[in-house]
Amino acid sequence: MGVGDDASVRARRRFIKAAALAVLGGAQLASAKARRARVVVAGGGFAGATCALQLRRLDTAIDVTLVDPDERYVTCPMSDAALVGWRSMRSLTVSRAGLARAGVRYVRDRVASIDAQARHIRLASSKDLAYDRLVVAPGIRFLWDRLPGYGEADSQRMPHAWRAGAQTGLLAAQLRDIDDGGVFAICVPPGLMRCPPAPFERASVVAAYLKQHRPRSKVLIFDANNHFPKQDVFAAAWQEFYPGMIEWIPATEGGAVQRVDASNMTLYTSRGAQRVAVANVILQQAPGLLAVDAGLASGHGWCPVKPESFESALIENVHVIGDACIAGAMPKSASAANSQALRCARAIVASLREQELPSPRFDSVCYSLLGRDRALAIHGRFAVADGEIRQIDIAQDADQPSPQAQALQAARWYDQIVAESFGT
Repeated sequence: MGVGDDASVRARRRFIKAAALAVLGGAQLASAKARRARVVVAGGGFAGATCALQLRRLDTAIDVTLVDPDERYVTCPMSDAALVGWRSMRSLTVSRAGLARAGVRYVRDRVASIDAQARHIRLASSKDLAYDRLVVAPGIRFLWDRLPGYGEADSQRMPHAWRAGAQTGLLAAQLRDIDDGGVFAICVPPGLMRCPPAPFERASVVAAYLKQHRPRSKVLIFDANNHFPKQDVFAAAWQEFYPGMIEWIPATEGGAVQRVDASNMTLYTSRGAQRVAVANVILQQAPGLLAVDAGLASGHGWCPVKPESFESALIENVHVIGDACIAGAMPKSASAANSQALRCARAIVASLREQELPSPRFDSVCYSLLGRDRALAIHGRFAVADGEIRQIDIAQDADQPSPQAQALQAARWYDQIVAESFGT
């Protein structure tokens, strides 16, 4: 065989090798594309559950796993009604069965850490889960060190009841045991918090209970702020239905609680000591610790996101939704969390499919009970402008239905959002 023949053989071998590599590479690419995309959702409240459910509804080819330590979830919306016996705690408790029916894999565990570079999470049980996209919906945590005299153990004597469940039952028992003429105090913290109108709803429903059962008692609202949502509407309702029973004390008048003495049921403000029969102490709040430990929170404590997709502005392929994120003008509420989750799910599916995503619009509504058969609604519509979420089309009070009609709407809204979020 001559030199020319050797060169021909070598060329043929190179061609065969290149062809084989091309086939192998094509097979690997096809295998990667064929593998189901994996989305892990950390947190199973309104935000996380909605996102997991919506992902499966949009694309059943996506492998969706929801991680949360609670097999059953007790909703904060309507928990004030349970506080005074208008609803049962059972009626506010939802399971993960609806998510399972939709094909969401539920893991009863807690996410301990996130390795964003390797794209996997470590569970408290020491198991690892890999992901292509991660959705973090950790909710809030309480800043126990911000109020002198009040620690986690003191919440058994002065309940916060800002997570529905055992704390709701504890506060309800204390309300039932209050003497006629006793003071029920609500302490409102400064800064961002979950559901800003809720302390004032709570004052309303507690006053309704006291009016019927302990008519000489009253509600004091110690507020570290100087205004609150729908203040004029709440104030008018209090004057009409509970005259002389509710007193709101703003920060400028000594409303900021500086310390507490749980053993003596005493609150201290700049205007002195106030001994009370029941103290509902709501603490300052921040994102769940997972978000902070993972580096998703910025210097001011909350998690910045890209408003079009709720992808973290700090870590790629990780999305943050619900109370933990910075969502511009949107409130921290179940309705807002639901709206963000729906958008986040659409954004993830569009990204995995390499599709364009239209500019987002968001809606939220917060219903606050003023009594057993009356309520007020705070509606909001939002859009992205100049890189942030801004409010549009603010509804005027004159356009609202009657308080009785809004109470019926509140009940229907609750059933609807629970079904949409948890698949019930």
